[in-house]
Amino acid sequence: MTNKNYIKIAKEVITLEIKALENLKKNLSISFNKAVTQIVKCQSKVVLCGVGKSGLIASKIAATLSSVGTPSFYLSASDSSHGDLGSISSKDILILISYSGQTKELKNIIQYANRNKILLIGIVSKKNSILYKASNIKLLTPQVIESGVIVPTSSTTAQLALGDALAIAAMKQKKFNKFDFKKIHPAGSLGAQLKTVEDLMLVGKKIPFVGENSKMKYALKILDKKNLGILIVQNKKKITIGIITDGQIRRFNQKNLNINEMIVREIMTKNPYYIDKNALAAKALSLMNAKKITSLCVYDEKNKFKTIGVLHIHNILESNIS
Repeated sequence: MTNKNYIKIAKEVITLEIKALENLKKNLSISFNKAVTQIVKCQSKVVLCGVGKSGLIASKIAATLSSVGTPSFYLSASDSSHGDLGSISSKDILILISYSGQTKELKNIIQYANRNKILLIGIVSKKNSILYKASNIKLLTPQVIESGVIVPTSSTTAQLALGDALAIAAMKQKKFNKFDFKKIHPAGSLGAQLKTVEDLMLVGKKIPFVGENSKMKYALKILDKKNLGILIVQNKKKITIGIITDGQIRRFNQKNLNINEMIVREIMTKNPYYIDKNALAAKALSLMNAKKITSLCVYDEKNKFKTIGVLHIHNILESNIS
């Protein structure tokens, strides 16, 4: 078989899966709205369960729901009949996934749900199945032609897409935002990209403040001690009015000026660049690159002229933010 024929097979598989998704989209009903409403209202957990390939899809949907603000977990259908049903409470929502809706492993779970008045959402393709008839909310996936005839492909694609749609719809209704996402994704590249300026900024005694009327010989001691390469200049009201960088100091020294006896306000640069503490650190990095600077004064939106922190480019790069 040539490479060209492999590509032909790939296109056939993808075409069948696209068709399944188009049918799913076309046949979405009011039941979808009901399912999302119940998921959003749920004060406990959403439990997902399936058998075989549908079980793998259930596990992925549970992970997606949990990552966007809906506490969820996957329950193995085979383990459920050996004590794990006890992990489902009457306040939970149970989502069972099965193409046929007749899988024998699901029968005990369905009976348990009905007996304990647990809300049951069925994701199923056949209306005459046990799962469809037993579900409080019925979400129909299309009956499809599977690629290769015998292995679930198009059907599991439709199940996964429907699960993703439930998760994202619930997320938007809950107004789950990037800052909520960051709280439960503190690690990894996603967590890094969602860090805010406040997460990384230097505060308190680490900020190199100096008074506008101070002599530079005093200011230089602060510069050396804080080791940030900048000085934040304040007036008597503790309002930031300027900044001095080590680059400025080098340029003054090259002119053979007696910088030690100069006053801070004589050499400071007025109107330093600021950034809000709630801004993403990635935005701060972009600003630094655009302005060719290495530090930013940080403010709270309540008072833009009072520096509450300093963000140095090293703080950002050390957090793997790009």
